[in-house]
Amino acid sequence: MTKKANQLTETKRTTIAAYLFISPFFILFAIFGLFPMIFSFYLSFFRWDGLDPMTFNGLNNFRFIFSDPIFYSSIKNTFIIGLLGTLPQIIVSILIAFALNSALIRFRNTFRTLIFLPYITSIVAVAIIFGLVFNNQPFGFANYILSFFDAGPIRWSAEYWPVKFAIATMVFWRWVGYNTIIFLAGMQSISKELYEAAKIDGATIGQQLRLITLPMLKPIVMFVVFTSTIGSLQLFTEPLIFLGRGLREEGITVVAYLWRDAFVYNTFGTASAAAIVLFVIIITLTAINLALSNLIGRSKRKVS
Repeated sequence: MTKKANQLTETKRTTIAAYLFISPFFILFAIFGLFPMIFSFYLSFFRWDGLDPMTFNGLNNFRFIFSDPIFYSSIKNTFIIGLLGTLPQIIVSILIAFALNSALIRFRNTFRTLIFLPYITSIVAVAIIFGLVFNNQPFGFANYILSFFDAGPIRWSAEYWPVKFAIATMVFWRWVGYNTIIFLAGMQSISKELYEAAKIDGATIGQQLRLITLPMLKPIVMFVVFTSTIGSLQLFTEPLIFLGRGLREEGITVVAYLWRDAFVYNTFGTASAAAIVLFVIIITLTAINLALSNLIGRSKRKVS
């Protein structure tokens, strides 16, 4: 009986110790993650400027943002910029990772380090540099290059498509290296014997990429698409630095819209309502992504 009691006590001690080790994460998450989410949901039904007492506003905050044309523009801009910055980024990342995984490339470790550098560079510094590249004036780097093709200067921060292209270029430049490393890690787990057998059968590099690499990378591609989609929906720093506090309608994103409502106009209620709508959009896209992943997984099992 004493032995069983000692074992039970030891099990309790181990359990308590395990919970103590993981408790800092949950405590920090509750303070800086869970509480702000709950408070934001609560605040979306109130009118508050951050100083005066809150007044209940019902669904008026949601009615306001859904009647605001700029809110719809922010949603459209978020999806367009996300598509322009994410789709080419994934394609280029796969191609670069395939090249770095090839034995034909010399100094591969050096190139892997260089391709990852943009990700660890300060996003503010990146946005400032690209702000100089896409300057509206004729001496801006992009406009200077266009002058060689007899093209007039483009107002990159004021015109509908140029502003989206400029911000998407920042997103592409910053994240392409990160996704390349993820794809490279996945490619290194693919057996070299498959490529050797394909070479013996006379497969070209393009056929190896299409018939071996891409099918084996399906789970990683789905993961990258999932994370890149969520990241593009939370785009904020690039448009804010590039456009300034004005945040023109041509380039404002949903997160920039709710930031402007909260910290420029001091209308925290409408900002929280916009955050709730963004949360619903992210949850919906996540559910679609999971459904597609499960569908692909089931079809793969049936084939095998």
